[in-house]
Parts: sequence; C-alpha cells; structure tokens
Amino acid sequence: MFENLIINNATNHRVSKSFNRADNDKKVYIETYGCQMNFSDTEIILSVMSKFGYNEVMDINDADVVFLNTCSIRENAENRIYSRLRHLNKFKKLNPNKIIGILGCMAERLKKDLIENEKIVDIIVGPDEYRKIPLMIENIIETGEKGIAVKLSKVETYDDIVPIRKEGITAWISVMRGCDKFCTFCVVPFTRGRERSRKIESIIDEAKHLFDEKIKEITLLGQNVNSFNDNGRDFADLLKLVATAVPQMRIRYMTSHPYDCSRKLLNTMAEHDNICKYLHLPVQSGSERILKLMNRLYTIEQYMDVLDYARKIMPGIGLSTDIIAGFPSETQDDHQMTLDLIKNVGYDGAYMFAYSPRENTKAYRLDDNIPSEIKQKRLEEIIELQREISSFKNKKMNGKTLKILIESVSKKSPDFFLGRTDCNKSVILPKSNLQTGDIVLAKILKSNSATLFAQERE
Repeated sequence: MFENLIINNATNHRVSKSFNRADNDKKVYIETYGCQMNFSDTEIILSVMSKFGYNEVMDINDADVVFLNTCSIRENAENRIYSRLRHLNKFKKLNPNKIIGILGCMAERLKKDLIENEKIVDIIVGPDEYRKIPLMIENIIETGEKGIAVKLSKVETYDDIVPIRKEGITAWISVMRGCDKFCTFCVVPFTRGRERSRKIESIIDEAKHLFDEKIKEITLLGQNVNSFNDNGRDFADLLKLVATAVPQMRIRYMTSHPYDCSRKLLNTMAEHDNICKYLHLPVQSGSERILKLMNRLYTIEQYMDVLDYARKIMPGIGLSTDIIAGFPSETQDDHQMTLDLIKNVGYDGAYMFAYSPRENTKAYRLDDNIPSEIKQKRLEEIIELQREISSFKNKKMNGKTLKILIESVSKKSPDFFLGRTDCNKSVILPKSNLQTGDIVLAKILKSNSATLFAQERE
C-alpha cells in the first residue's frame, strides 16, 4: 500500500481555502500521517467538521480540537504518533479543555491501548465512523466522557460527503474503501474493513466538479483499485468513463494489485491520452516462496507478464513498486531473487521497507526470525540498487523534451517550480512567466536519482 506520504498541517505549503465559514466559531487542527488515502479522509473529516461550526486552523495553539489522522501500516508509523502525543501533552497542560483525538487506522487497531495509556487522548475514531466525530466532541464537552467509535462498516463510502480541499491544482478522489486480499503482512483489512465501491456516477460528478474548480489532475484512490465493482462495472470501465467525462484533466490511479491488474485496464490506459502512463504495481518480493507466504496470489512470471504487456502498448510508461525486506524466513537466496527482479524490471522508483510484524495479521504468527541488522542490511542493498537504477533511467532523459504539469513552487527555492511528467517523474524548472496549472514543454538539462531539472522550451 502507498504509505510514503506524511503531511503535517503546521508545515503544509498549501493554505486553507474559502470553506472556512465566517459564522463558524470553533477551530480544528489536523495532522495527517501515512498514505494518500489518509489525506483524502482528512478532507472528508474537514467537511463533516465544517457543518458543525468548525473552521480549520494552521496553528495548533489556536485550535479547540486537535486531531492526528494516523497510519498503522508500519511500526515506525505508530511510534511516530506516540512520540507526537508526548509532545502534545504540553498543549493539554496549558489548556485542559483542548480536545485531542486519534483518527484513522491506528485508532481502530490500538483503541484500548490509546484510551487507557495515553491519558491526553479524548476521542478515538476509526476510518468508518467519521460522521460521529462532532457528536462525540459535544459529549466530551458536556459530560467529560471519553469516546471510542471504531466499528468497521460494510457499506460506508462517504459517497454523499463533498470533501473539503486545499488550494492547488491536483486532487484525490477516493473510489473505494477497504481490501479483501488479506496479504499476510497487511493490517488494512483489519483497520479499514472489507471492500466497498462508490457509485460510478458520483465519482464522475466529483471529477467534473473538480474540473470546474480548475483542478488539472486527479488521482483515483483505493487500497486495491483493481477490485472496484459497481454492479458489474469494473475499474477499467470507471477509468474510461472518467477519462471521457473530463478529457482536459490528467488522470492517475493507485494502488493496483498484480493479481487482478487486467489487460483491459492497461488497454484503457493506452487508449486515452489524458490517462497518465504510470503504473504503481507492488511486487513485495522477488521470491515465489516468500510471495506464497505473503498470500500475494501471483507468480513472478505472471507479474512480469503484466509489466511486459504494459511496456509493449505504452512505451516509456513509468513503473514503481513496493518492496519488503526481511519477511519471516527470508533467506539470502530469497533476497537475491528480489535484487535480480529489481534489475530485470528496471523500476523508475520504489517504496522500500524492512518488515515489521503487525498484530492480527497471519504473518504475526510466523517466527520473525530475521535479525534487525540483517533486515536493515538487505533494505540498504535494495535502496542502493534502486537508487542506481533510478539515476541511470533519469540520466537517459537528459536532452529530451517532455510535457510537464506545473504543480507548485519548489520547496528548495521560490524561484523555481515543481512539476511532474505524465510518467510521474518530478521536474524542477525556473519560474520564468509560468504559473501553477500550466502544462509546458520543457527540455531536460540534467538529473539525479530523484529529480529531473529542466528549462521551458521556447
């Protein structure tokens, strides 16, 4: 799953939009940790809170309510939240009436521990119970009683809630929730529940609404978008209908599962110019023995068949993946198979992690018998190999002219913009007379393993 993103409102470069109502007299501050799905959920939470009189603030000192929207995919992600809670304790001491809430995956997974051991936490709300937040806050104010709402739903998709978004030219649309794959290392089915898909018509309406708001690119989100199903209409059908409905918007999606990444879906990508030629396809391991232990449902041959077909019909497609190092019982030979796969594929990028056991998962019952220093050594070897491949592939872009969507001001210099190519490569180029939202042709001048550097072509 896509767990690379961490967003903290205190440092977020985007500013609040005009959804903050003049007649709202209460203030909420939210920090979002983890994946794009969590950030999408934060937009839903803000919408719910706005209707109950809350405006979002960027300064935690000004807030009546502080939320941490959390991630449980890795042990480090949870440790980060515990550390943050210790830091928030000083705000609670200064203002005992300030309400502290833990939302999202960690709330569902560790509800008892959080409410019993983290004394400053007032409410704990899982991913399917966000509608209850305002009433839980009212109950705390009136009775002082802490609240937990973490029941998973078989039907909740928040289809009727219009998310509140920030300024910018890109947006996420959540098309489904939950996952039914039950990979043995993954907590998602336990923290986000079983798969539920939104109605295609509501997704298309949201895409059209975003186009009217000058959004230039949307990403369709799901734990496994390939499992999307709206009365027999699959994800390829959804992707085609969205691409047709908003032909002037760029469209991305994530995440796919290799088991059901169909040729129909890949053909749909190839047929529409506004669908970005980029595929994030997590492989997790190059060893088929380990893949079976992970319950990944595919062989390396089947995985490679998907990638080979994608490259055949979409030359130049950007490819990325997820890799787990040190899964229980992984041998040096298994590890070498992963390195060999990375070399064979030549990914543009990868999200790479050392295995960490998660309670409730089947892998948790396996003997976590790989010493941490070996896990770390294998992870470092994977990272270094991928860095070399990314650097090599990016260097091959030097001198080429690419179409770039300007997304934001570069974080390193106000004189430069950050943009992205169709195949998901980050590009830095001088501001000149450009504006965010512009799509320009730019010549790549140089590169490193993470970024291309370009000049607008005159």
